[in-house]
Amino acid sequence: MTEDLPDLRASDTDRERVAEILRDALAEGRLAMEEFDERLEAAYTARTYRELEPLTADLPAAASGAPAAAPVSLRKDGAPATAWSERIVTGAEGSSVGIGIMGGFQRKGRWTIGRRFTAVGIMGGGELDLREAAFAGPEIVITCWAVMGGVGIVVPPGVEVDVRGVGIMGGFDSREEGVPGEPGAPRVIVRGLALMGGVGVERKLPREEQRRLKEEQRRLKRERREARRELD
Repeated sequence: MTEDLPDLRASDTDRERVAEILRDALAEGRLAMEEFDERLEAAYTARTYRELEPLTADLPAAASGAPAAAPVSLRKDGAPATAWSERIVTGAEGSSVGIGIMGGFQRKGRWTIGRRFTAVGIMGGGELDLREAAFAGPEIVITCWAVMGGVGIVVPPGVEVDVRGVGIMGGFDSREEGVPGEPGAPRVIVRGLALMGGVGVERKLPREEQRRLKEEQRRLKRERREARRELD
């Protein structure tokens, strides 16, 4: 039952498992193309097991045993096994400052952010991309000073964000605040001042995952075209 499932975040493996069941159901004629498209889109945008379970509840692959959206493996505390423990490097020094004065700075790719990071954008700006970064602790504090400039922060899905900044003729983007983090994931606190400038926090999939999803979409389009040709 859906109400018996925990409100834990689903992994990419969980979403892909559901997508595979839906593809099989389409090939067997259990789903029409329109319904398949709707369910597949819902699967790839689902965040929790509770959202995934109804997508396969009426299909034979999910009729016995645990639901198809059940986690592949669980830790002893009941949380899904993830790679967050490998990305939180407690005790590491990491990068601690980025300065853009009438210019810019950028931190992206594989790098380590320190427990305390100061970002300064004065008539300039900077970008902090944490999608592939390692974290020097379970809680990271980013202090931003944006004066007639801006700082952009990109976090991966699963990371909890807490925005505490003050904007004066400027602002702090807090759209990603309040989204619960995955068990074991780091927490990112963004604070500071935006004076006639701005600080934005955006949640994006890692680049590799974005490429994989684009390839998946292209593959599904090819399959739909082939299926229509066969029906004709």
